[in-house]
Amino acid sequence: MGQMAFFTPCFVKVDIPFIVDDVGLMKIIILGANQIGCSLAETLANESNDITIVDSNNEKLRELKDQIDVGTIVGQASHPDVLARAGGEDADMIIAVTENDEINMVACRVAYSMFKTPKKICRIRSSSYLVNDKLFGKHGITVDDVISPELIVSDYMTRLIDLPGSLQVLDFAEGKVQLVAVKAFYGGPLVGQEIRLLRDHMPNIETRVAAIFRKDRPIIPEGSTVIEADDEVFFVAAQENIRSCMGELRRLDKPYKRLIIAGGGNIGLRLAESIEDRYQLKIIEHNPERCAYLSEHLDRAIILNGEASNQELLLEENIEDTDVFLALTNDDEANIMSSLLAKRLGAKKVMTIINNPAYVDLVQGGEIDIAISPQQATIGSLLTHVRRADVVKVHSLRRGAAEAMEAIAHGDQASSRVVGKPIEDIDLPEGATIGAIVRNDKVLIAHDATVVEPDDHVILFLVDRRMIPKVERLFQVGFSFF
Repeated sequence: MGQMAFFTPCFVKVDIPFIVDDVGLMKIIILGANQIGCSLAETLANESNDITIVDSNNEKLRELKDQIDVGTIVGQASHPDVLARAGGEDADMIIAVTENDEINMVACRVAYSMFKTPKKICRIRSSSYLVNDKLFGKHGITVDDVISPELIVSDYMTRLIDLPGSLQVLDFAEGKVQLVAVKAFYGGPLVGQEIRLLRDHMPNIETRVAAIFRKDRPIIPEGSTVIEADDEVFFVAAQENIRSCMGELRRLDKPYKRLIIAGGGNIGLRLAESIEDRYQLKIIEHNPERCAYLSEHLDRAIILNGEASNQELLLEENIEDTDVFLALTNDDEANIMSSLLAKRLGAKKVMTIINNPAYVDLVQGGEIDIAISPQQATIGSLLTHVRRADVVKVHSLRRGAAEAMEAIAHGDQASSRVVGKPIEDIDLPEGATIGAIVRNDKVLIAHDATVVEPDDHVILFLVDRRMIPKVERLFQVGFSFF
């Protein structure tokens, strides 16, 4: 990370992490060469950061080094000598994402005690560690940010269930604004029409089309752009207006009622806890002991001991009347096969967790309606803490090719590249669009004449994530502000 020079304040100082005059190189240590660690390393290395990844598996590290330009250290991630060899003394950030919660927490504590590492991010899987607010922080295990992949994925799936027909639902500004991806169908009022007619269709609702993907090719929307059937359309609107916007692109699906979850692991349990009071829910779990545990921790869900790929069991449980079948085990092949079977037997919608990124594009959009990559969902949350400038939310999209972010505008016209300017005059990089602004809890859909004010939360969409450094520069405060 670039270092901030010391100047005598001549205006007002704003305490914002990672604000520098220009984008500098960040030295980041990633602990854990698992799928999340490797995907994150690739993402950050492609943005010209200095990345070192630590793992006890030498073979994994050799494979990773052949694929991307990163440093590798073999050893136990929490050991002081290993962290020292990885460059802990001058690291700007440590991201501990091993599969072991205890190793991650100890590594962050060691990094703080030995090196005073400025930023420490810790992956936690067990819910037991997450229920106590006093466990982390300055007087606890000295972790700056805690990431729970299971919680992130279950929240992500909850939004998909609550908004039938959506492909992605992303929250910004604490849920006041949502960015939603929808597949346009023949018969949708706006399908075959120019985007500029959207206001005529919905005169009382503000929305903006942020991007269109047509046969996986991004299209930057303009007023004359015509939406075609099968386009994947990303639009942004206030949360209460989302369903009305979806209705312009497709026939609205009826709210879901009956759900079946295949797999009662951490993600399955967390999802069930969040939705069992609103849906008729069944969980199929093959482990009898886990079934007993689920029964103890859930109030309304029906727990079934068996295999989700058992045709007789699915038929007995009326799979043909099921609105959504969710395959959430740790086995990609089992998830895919049970999903295909459920869809063949009559399940109306199928959502499947796929851990292998190579499988996601292969299966989504056919028999499997939505394939969910836990790595991509988690990486978005991790990137929120890595982005320079005052970025408070990041979502990784399109298998990492695109990104949506929420950045806070600081400074004034003299020190900021965005404050005091109408959107049409902001030097946005190619492929970047501003979709909305949240100002004093009010949602403003962005138009060319909309002027950015200090402390605005600006929602941006980037079809090419290689442009991220340029967007970060836009929202960094110049030294004239201090």
